[in-house]
Amino acid sequence: MSETHCLELFSTAPQSSATKGDDYMAQVAEVARWSEESGCRGILVYSDNSLVDPWLVSQIIVENTTALCPLVAVQPVYMHPYGVAKMVSSFGYLHGRRLYLNMVAGGFRNDLLELNDQTPHDKRYDRLVEYTLIIKQLLASSLPVTYVGEFYKIDKLRMAPRLRPDLLPGIFLSGSSQAGLQAAQKLAATAIQYPKPAGDLPPARDAGIRIGIIARSDEAEAWQVADQRFPEDHKGELMHKLAMSVSDSVWHKQLSQSAEEAKSRRSIYWLRPFETYKTFCPYLVGSYQQVAEELSRYADLGYGTVILDIPPSREELQHIRRVVDLVTERVSA
Repeated sequence: MSETHCLELFSTAPQSSATKGDDYMAQVAEVARWSEESGCRGILVYSDNSLVDPWLVSQIIVENTTALCPLVAVQPVYMHPYGVAKMVSSFGYLHGRRLYLNMVAGGFRNDLLELNDQTPHDKRYDRLVEYTLIIKQLLASSLPVTYVGEFYKIDKLRMAPRLRPDLLPGIFLSGSSQAGLQAAQKLAATAIQYPKPAGDLPPARDAGIRIGIIARSDEAEAWQVADQRFPEDHKGELMHKLAMSVSDSVWHKQLSQSAEEAKSRRSIYWLRPFETYKTFCPYLVGSYQQVAEELSRYADLGYGTVILDIPPSREELQHIRRVVDLVTERVSA
């Protein structure tokens, strides 16, 4: 799948909570190779209290691919901004590989409480702006960096090894809340949303979506695959409701509201995986042509970055490639 003028694809690495030890390392390497073969620009690496360190997972990805860029989830409560900049510059120095950073303001509320981080939602985005600005300045400047803010202060701090300009990281940030959108604008970052159907979204600039795709040549076959992969699950629905009760994430509440609105109709936009706590993004389900048309609508609105859900197989990524090829043909036409 070649890069198009309207879509830049990222896949997602498996989570360590679902596998163990050597099996997990092999699975990450395998999914990374599938993703590169399918033309993805990069691959998202999750980070929360229950998972292994995302930088170590990124090392596995880099060692098993030639150009795939890890999109590392970065949580300010885990690491000083200097530590993040040092990781980025070290990957560049050792591997000549560009990284992307997925700047996370919040995460699971219980994770934050366990770390005694009780910063209010919008204030977390203020902190994230300072945090990211320091990382960007350290990586871009050949001079020592001094910064004095509300949350961070550094004095004549120099980054070594120097990072090549062509390896400066791409910056992603959640854009589902107003605070997130404002932070993305201040940082010139790509604002990522867990989207509503394309028909319900406003135009955007330098934005992206986090979404799963199940597509086949025949619509009925696609839905059969979807129902088999994500069957009805009452226990999962209860877990979803519990997570909702302790979450302050705007995107979580928005998706839950969309799920209620979608129950009365079956459309290409599908939320059962989200409602049953199997994943945190909506899915597009249908024929290659149907899904390509919906992706094209997102792209036309300005949502040019697509972060896919964890691929269950190489074959599934090949089906997604068929969809993106159709979008490419539409753009070329």
